[in-house]
Amino acid sequence: MTPSINAAFDGGNIHFVAVDGQRIDLEIVRDHGSDFYQWFYFRAAGLREGRWTFRIVNAGGSAYPMGWPGYRTRASTDRGAWRQIETRYDDGVLAFDWDGADGDVVWFAYFAPYTTERHASLIARFANAPGFTHRELGRSLDGQPIDLLTVGSGSRPAWIYARQHPGESMCEWLMEGALERLADATDPTTRALLDAFTFHLVPNMNPDGTRRGHLRTNAAGVNLNREWHAPSAERSPEVLGVLSAMDGTGVAYAMDVHGDEAIPANFIAGFEGIPNWTDAQGELFYEFGRRLAAHTPDFQTERGYGKAAAGRANLSMSTNQIAERFGAVAMTLEMPFKDHDLNPDPEFGWSPERSKALAHATLETLATMIDLIPSGGRR
Repeated sequence: MTPSINAAFDGGNIHFVAVDGQRIDLEIVRDHGSDFYQWFYFRAAGLREGRWTFRIVNAGGSAYPMGWPGYRTRASTDRGAWRQIETRYDDGVLAFDWDGADGDVVWFAYFAPYTTERHASLIARFANAPGFTHRELGRSLDGQPIDLLTVGSGSRPAWIYARQHPGESMCEWLMEGALERLADATDPTTRALLDAFTFHLVPNMNPDGTRRGHLRTNAAGVNLNREWHAPSAERSPEVLGVLSAMDGTGVAYAMDVHGDEAIPANFIAGFEGIPNWTDAQGELFYEFGRRLAAHTPDFQTERGYGKAAAGRANLSMSTNQIAERFGAVAMTLEMPFKDHDLNPDPEFGWSPERSKALAHATLETLATMIDLIPSGGRR
């Protein structure tokens, strides 16, 4: 019996190439209208007979091939628990094995998926929850809503937003954790946060890319995190809607949530190099990182991205644009597709559960800085 390979579902991405004995060759499909690709998510069925080797033969041409060494594929037979399996990368080919005795039908993914349908359930869960309000900030190019959830009554506007790059699914897992924590009004830390801040949360800025199985772009092949200097209805209505809403509220604190392919650690990137940089604004960013690292073993400050030189920040990126535009304490949180090596989990690696826990840790850290963060400026 020849195995069946299928990715014709919400967030799926793979192209079947060939079967040769017990070897199955595959290719990741490029994001529509761009050269980006790395996200994969597919089902394999009919694996009962023997041990199978899956090979993604175009992995070497992906967006971030430096991310494959040390990476381990996620596999699930119930689409609930996503365990790491041993994975090899050699000569541009990513390979992993599956023993049919462990399951005749199995799903493989770059990271535990967070689908469009799960997003819909998330919005249904919190849109009418006590203390929350919901608003659509516009529609994507495919006509999907850009959902905003707001909670809190404080004078400091805080924005947390995720999945500008749709293949970074750990980001919406973190957003689920943030919403759960902010919904717990019985918790004294949460109460302090809701008294000090008004939180604006956008769980998924790129629903089109999510549903299409893209790594990095929207339906037009546009990288949304290079549109913040001049978003348009034609190319990036997702950014246009969010930035317009930010202009209406002002921003005191902002976290843009992402995933990194290569670095096996959680870290934050800042806004060094913006034209209106001040040491006082920058020090609040650095202090947040120091406090978060002291608060949880799932965060560190030693590994991360380089810093832009004075006046050389890329203002098309959201963290730089928001820090410059509003004087906000802005940051990009990066989580790994691999694992947080300083506190590893051999079975699950970095996972949905740990992403949600990190959301709690970031909010707990923010609560310790309430008296340090000023009210947000407006453009």
